[in-house]
Amino acid sequence: MGVVEKATEYHLGLLKAKLARYRQQLLEPTTKSGPAGTGFDVQKSGDARVALIGFPSVGKSTLLSKLTHTQSEAAAYEFTTLTAIPGVLEYKGARIQLLDLPGIVEGASQGRGRGRQVVSTAKTADVILIMLDATKSDEQRRLLEHELDAVGIRLNKSKPDVVFKKRTTGGFNSTVKLTKTDEKTIRTILAGYKLHNCDVMIREDITTDEFIDVLIGNRKYIPCIYVYNKIDSISLEQVDKIARSPQSLVISCEMGLNLEYLVSRIWEELSMVKIYTKKRGAHPDLDDPVCLRKGSTIETVCNSIHRSLAPNFRYALVWGKSSKFSPHAQKVSLTHAVQDEDVVSIFTK
Repeated sequence: MGVVEKATEYHLGLLKAKLARYRQQLLEPTTKSGPAGTGFDVQKSGDARVALIGFPSVGKSTLLSKLTHTQSEAAAYEFTTLTAIPGVLEYKGARIQLLDLPGIVEGASQGRGRGRQVVSTAKTADVILIMLDATKSDEQRRLLEHELDAVGIRLNKSKPDVVFKKRTTGGFNSTVKLTKTDEKTIRTILAGYKLHNCDVMIREDITTDEFIDVLIGNRKYIPCIYVYNKIDSISLEQVDKIARSPQSLVISCEMGLNLEYLVSRIWEELSMVKIYTKKRGAHPDLDDPVCLRKGSTIETVCNSIHRSLAPNFRYALVWGKSSKFSPHAQKVSLTHAVQDEDVVSIFTK
């Protein structure tokens, strides 16, 4: 970097940090104002939540009704769905909540329209499906990504490896060479947030933007699949090109093409764990698995069966991949992490 470049990078960093802070205040006001009970929030149900996001009339409502047998007021013109409509998709014994969010209109992240609520609901999703019209330009995709980015949703990214602690004295360490930002910029951003004393440990080559993300801390890193609908209206070459691009797949809601593959991809992205329960002296119940997120423990299993189990827990027996003595059972505590298709027996006091 030249001297001028460095100075520009430095001032840009400052400006971005300020912008990010104002934007956060705009989107998540600390004081509640506005009419009470405009009823937008959707009760979270099922084992996981998938949000459908897209411009009006890309076929979100049609997809929802095809996959979940839910009726949404859909017409063949723009702006039809006005509230979030949930549907439940049953797959491999799991109940996945599919949420058709109202078409995000450009500028929703600035708080116009229903955009703000749409976005905060999208933040609770485990996977986001961005639905696009294959007959229109890629501008749609760019706009939606930009909207989601502006409200702190990062698609298909993992959290930057930065550890950050408030201290009475401060230190700055990076275990890698920073090529996209520098210590001065980072220190200035910290000062802008009135954080003069803190420990920062950076373990990957991050950009200034990524550092601001860590600092604000309310960013959500969510896997996303780009779903291109209406492929019956474009050429085969285009279908082939879209289908080969990363994290993208092609469907036609009207013709019912490729929908099974879409469901299996959603399942893959959710990376859920199925646990079978077993009563003492009985065979495991293979018809009604408990579906949990990856990284779940025996405690999670207890809570999803009944809330009285964990407080009275004595021990559990686990058969399957997570058992050290597989194919035999292992006696485990509440903190034991379970794996897909484990069989669990819980013993209480």
